[in-house]
Amino acid sequence: MSTADSGTSGSTAGVSVEIDDVQSGALRPRPVPYAGEYVFLRVDDRHAGRAVLRRLLPLTSGGLPRGGPSQDAWVAVAFTHQGLKALGVPQESLDSFPRAFREGMAARAELIGDVGESAPAHWEAPFGTGDVHIALSALSSDTGLLGRALDRVRAAYEGTPGVRMIWQQEVRQLPTGRTTFGFRDGISHPNIEGVGLPGSNPQETPIKAGEFILGYPDETGHLPPAPSPDVLGRNGTYVAVRKARTDVAAWRRYLRANTSSAEEEALLAAKMVGRWPSGAPLALSPDHDDPELAADPQRVNNFLYREHDDRGLRCPAGAHIRRTNPRDATIIGDARMHRLIRRGTTYGPPLPEGVLEDDGADRGLIGAFIGAHLERQFEFIKAEWVNDGNFIGYPGEKDPVAGHHDGTGSVTIPEKPVRRRLRNLPSFVVIRGGEYCFLPGLRALRWLAELED
Repeated sequence: MSTADSGTSGSTAGVSVEIDDVQSGALRPRPVPYAGEYVFLRVDDRHAGRAVLRRLLPLTSGGLPRGGPSQDAWVAVAFTHQGLKALGVPQESLDSFPRAFREGMAARAELIGDVGESAPAHWEAPFGTGDVHIALSALSSDTGLLGRALDRVRAAYEGTPGVRMIWQQEVRQLPTGRTTFGFRDGISHPNIEGVGLPGSNPQETPIKAGEFILGYPDETGHLPPAPSPDVLGRNGTYVAVRKARTDVAAWRRYLRANTSSAEEEALLAAKMVGRWPSGAPLALSPDHDDPELAADPQRVNNFLYREHDDRGLRCPAGAHIRRTNPRDATIIGDARMHRLIRRGTTYGPPLPEGVLEDDGADRGLIGAFIGAHLERQFEFIKAEWVNDGNFIGYPGEKDPVAGHHDGTGSVTIPEKPVRRRLRNLPSFVVIRGGEYCFLPGLRALRWLAELED
């Protein structure tokens, strides 16, 4: 049995990550199928908040799965900067966190492209208000296990004066197994050095653990900046939590208006996403969907752009998955310095097949973007790769799926002999809210729960 299987630690190339001290919510890939819930708490009394943490500690696990993916449910506990302050964390420690985390996502919205309809002025409460202090999440493949885990989570905070639940959101894999846009998700997971969990792309060389977990060298060869004292920062990480509403009807109308057949419509959608609905990548299957390829975990993510498609004739350089993870593509900058763990979960009902008008239902994605460097990972990707095109030679162009467009966007699709440029893209994704959270290690959780003053 490997060290990862035993849950004690993982190690490769002399790097050992203290797996059992890293919250399961940080490193585990999302299960398939999945169901879960996000809960936000506000702490009005620090002593009550610490008491809730002490009750949550036995419910919060570390490490990687010890059995099959359907055999457990895991709970994660994270904090905003305001939440750490509400718990009574010393000012010296509060000041030691990086600037982006201290300021919060709402204060940095313009920098990352949350403008127009996605601006904080239009966010769903309590996002961006300063009232979100503790962010809880629970996830499982088994709805029964999830329900029992959530019952224990609720028992930890319900009826506690000084702590109240202010927001909750159920997430669940749709019956199709795909997102509201109709595409399979959750395919890609990085190969992290010293963890013992293989990445989803066999061709990806291991990425330094310090890109994702504090306390270990990152791709620069240095330790990422961490809060003090050491017990608080070590084995922790940052999570950008986002609620994004998807305008599926607008997506379908745009595809219909710019194609002349169902086949062309499917191809255009794939060109904008970078994969076919099944998950088969354009880099490996450029002309048609390939469910058999998509169903093979050894093949579905086994590709590099420079080898298969450096000019973007298969998968456009501006496609969603190529922007957010350029792999080895020829770009300005080093893609490995901006790698994230992305965990997307769907909320709301699907829009019925073939419907082209919005039915008013709230549907979309709750995204958790995990990394040790908020500014050069999540913020860089949002500002430079999703909402700008300079790094791929398309100034002014944004991510065709996730970028902010407001009816003025454009997307270039390389073709022979002449490339195609589509214009007047609307925004298909509208941000409903977001928070920057710190996901501490288990020892740090105990330190927070046992604070005294």
